[in-house]
Amino acid sequence: MVGERRAALILLLILCSVLITLPNIVAVRAVEDSWTTKASMPSALGRQGNAVVNGKIYVILGSINYEYDPALDTWATKKPMPTPRFYFGIAVYQNKIYIIGGTTDFIWSSDTGTTYTGVNEAYDPITDTWETKAPMPTNRVEVQTSVVNGKIYIMGGTTGYDQTKPEYTFCATNEAYDPLTNTWETKNPMPTKKKSFDANVVDNKIYCIGGDVGNNNYTEVNEVYDPTTDSWTTKAPIPIPVQSYQSVVLDNKIYVIITHGPSESNYNQIYDVKSDTWTSGENLPITIAPASVVATTGIMAPKRIYVIGGFTVNTTHVIALNTTYVYNPETDVWSSGASMPTSRYGVGVVVIDDVLYAIGGATDFMKYTAAVDQYTPMGYIPEFPSWIILPLFVTATLAVIIFRKRLA
Repeated sequence: MVGERRAALILLLILCSVLITLPNIVAVRAVEDSWTTKASMPSALGRQGNAVVNGKIYVILGSINYEYDPALDTWATKKPMPTPRFYFGIAVYQNKIYIIGGTTDFIWSSDTGTTYTGVNEAYDPITDTWETKAPMPTNRVEVQTSVVNGKIYIMGGTTGYDQTKPEYTFCATNEAYDPLTNTWETKNPMPTKKKSFDANVVDNKIYCIGGDVGNNNYTEVNEVYDPTTDSWTTKAPIPIPVQSYQSVVLDNKIYVIITHGPSESNYNQIYDVKSDTWTSGENLPITIAPASVVATTGIMAPKRIYVIGGFTVNTTHVIALNTTYVYNPETDVWSSGASMPTSRYGVGVVVIDDVLYAIGGATDFMKYTAAVDQYTPMGYIPEFPSWIILPLFVTATLAVIIFRKRLA
């Protein structure tokens, strides 16, 4: 009789433990594939630089430097850049943010008032201070920035405007900055002068695919830089030439998702770095531009590619979208996710622990928003509060005791 009562008590304790934990599991399942409106930025922004340091998001543009704490859902205004700039290169190294190059004008053009710069300034979020570093040797804008083996590589971009052609002057310049010695090195230039391309790092090599080579002529070239040997190799060209695209890297494959260029498109071209081959993935369900493309890592959420926002065009103006498209690289299938609360394009999307944060962007031509929305992907694994471990531990312990009693 005593043994039965003890067993009943143990079972009751196990049930209570499960009931305590269950609401938290159900709550997490309920927020999968969902957007949540978060605290807005202090001001509306678009085309900003975004960086993540120690779990916080930094939004930098012109004289603005905002810090967002996802844990507290709060924004703080931090010390602005000493030199207000736009269209700069941005990189994070050893928890410092480097802003390199750019222009002094938000809308840069052939106007003689536009200033191209090589200014290099580093922001330390811990001390909220900026430090002026050695300037980049070549003044330019719209550069591609990569960090490999402790050095920041700045490639391509625009150096000015040639009135005799007339057109912007593109460059193949490749310059490397060493943050530890505060020195620059001029490296072997790209084989092709261009801008409006992505620089993707795979196995410590930098892949520069496509790009604008002048007058909106876009190229199919696939050029790979090896920092160890300071050499370039020409790889298999992308089947459909691209520029102003979005791309991500997953499992040694580069996914080139076309969302903006001379004309909007919905191609999905996949480059396998190991085999040097291209394949065509399923296209986006709609033609869209200019959306933001990011990927989850497979650690806290399944490996997926997300296309967020963008716009379509009717006969009179652009129409901002709130769409979320999700691509599964294993099945080559696109699906529609939950709609973003705020319709916009050119939105800055940052991923922290496989949670997406959509920041700012444009709701219409030159009309920007301060909206911030958070997206929890389907299949997201939550970080449970530490106290939940206790009932789970008790449950496991009691289960073992009951099992041993039955064996006895």
